Amino acid sequence: MDVVEAIHQRHSVRAFTSERVGREVIERLMSAAAAAPSAQNSQPWHFHIAVGRTRRNVGEIVSLTTVHLSEYIDMLGPEGLKSAEKFYAELGGAPVVIAVSVPKSQDDATRTKEYLSAGAAIENLLLAALPEGLGACNITAPHWVLDELHKAFRVPEDREIASLILVGHPAEPPLAPEHREDVATILE
Repeated sequence: MDVVEAIHQRHSVRAFTSERVGREVIERLMSAAAAAPSAQNSQPWHFHIAVGRTRRNVGEIVSLTTVHLSEYIDMLGPEGLKSAEKFYAELGGAPVVIAVSVPKSQDDATRTKEYLSAGAAIENLLLAALPEGLGACNITAPHWVLDELHKAFRVPEDREIASLILVGHPAEPPLAPEHREDVATILE
């Protein structure tokens, strides 16, 4: 699979089988993530990988988010809220949950560079999952339970969680969504 094909086939998987993801596969995903470009080659990302008991603990913490989802009922609607509650309660059944952290910064320019660099690493990871037969979903870390997630992932105090990535074997056939085509303006 070439990279352009992977880009067009990639989509967010939100339902996973219970099949384990091998350590060597996780290491290949981390190698792909680490090869991402970063501002001034700073490589500000760190990946905190939860499997087994730690994964179960993270799931319990994130499930507490469902208490706060009612704040979004107007935006999601009743069916959307039910779907979101189920997803957050189980994290789609993903056997691997990865927290991506970056250094804390009060400087907006530095923080933006770190988040954009982490985003490039995340995209590399998401794309590398495809040829491994895996699915993945990048979600913003539920802010209601960030303190608990920092503890569970053992994130040092000088770093902050930028995102969570769910990884596993897709429970359903992958279907890439349609994408907007009106995303660019060419100026001459």
